[in-house]
Amino acid sequence: MDIAGEEHIAMDPLDTQIYKWVLEHRRMDPAAIAAALDIPPQSATECLTRLRALHLVVPLPSEDGAGYAVAPEIAMTQLAAPGEARIRLEQEQLARGRAVLTQYLPHYHDRRYPRGADIEVIPSMEEVRTALTQAADQCHTEVLASQPGGSRLPEALQEALTRDQALLTRGVSMRTLYHHTARFNGPSQAYVEAASGLGAQYRTCHELFGRIIVFDRELAFIPASNNSWGAVAIRQEWLVAYLCEIFEQTWTRARPFAAAATEGLEHVAQDIDHTIIELLAAGLKDETIARRLGMSLRTARRHIADIMQQLDAESRFQAGVAATKAGLLPD
Repeated sequence: MDIAGEEHIAMDPLDTQIYKWVLEHRRMDPAAIAAALDIPPQSATECLTRLRALHLVVPLPSEDGAGYAVAPEIAMTQLAAPGEARIRLEQEQLARGRAVLTQYLPHYHDRRYPRGADIEVIPSMEEVRTALTQAADQCHTEVLASQPGGSRLPEALQEALTRDQALLTRGVSMRTLYHHTARFNGPSQAYVEAASGLGAQYRTCHELFGRIIVFDRELAFIPASNNSWGAVAIRQEWLVAYLCEIFEQTWTRARPFAAAATEGLEHVAQDIDHTIIELLAAGLKDETIARRLGMSLRTARRHIADIMQQLDAESRFQAGVAATKAGLLPD
């Protein structure tokens, strides 16, 4: 009887005939088998080789050509014995390895997570990824994230989608903030659409406070510095609560994520232009404006040039004055 999901392996009829012959005659002489069954001696030899490999027939060394057939259940036990022995050996080796590695855990955690230490600097990207994966695996209720920047690599987004899917499947809620400029990025649009279908929520705003990821409002990750791939893990209760409050305030003002073409370019463009005018009036450099708005320096400068032209201004000071007269900035 076939079992669903298992491959059916048909027995060779000739092997079956020879097995029955050996069972009856208690001999394994290829010539005698070939004569009795009217088959070539080579075929009898090949069948006996296969039956011996399955432990179904066993030769008797005391008499030339003698042998006997073995019950299939006994053959199964003999066939499985070497594999089971290897499994037991590997399990024993794994258990010994675990026992040894477990002894190192206190030393590692005392160094990486000293008692009473609520802030830890994680120096490398590889260690950051490991820490994030561990935090995601241990997360039970909620993930909050702020992801500045208008675009992300498709490979990174695919990796994030796989991790997010595992969280969402466990019932963990996810809310993420992006810059408005992410609405113009195709990979980001596709990622948000896929993750939203699983229950995640996304909003955008013209300006973000920085990059953070918070798990269960107990553990937060922020960048170590502007020129480092490291991160800072924060467990201090009040500091994590403060970061969550900043996130909530920004979330309230942010707009639900939608592709720019879907919602309309005007709304997003107005927010971006208004913010650029405010930052210009504040005297910020192009690089700072680009970073604050999550766009490339080239894109930021193109926006600035367009705004300067619209306001008929030759300097940033003139742009601020013109914007104030036009009601774009408070007096």
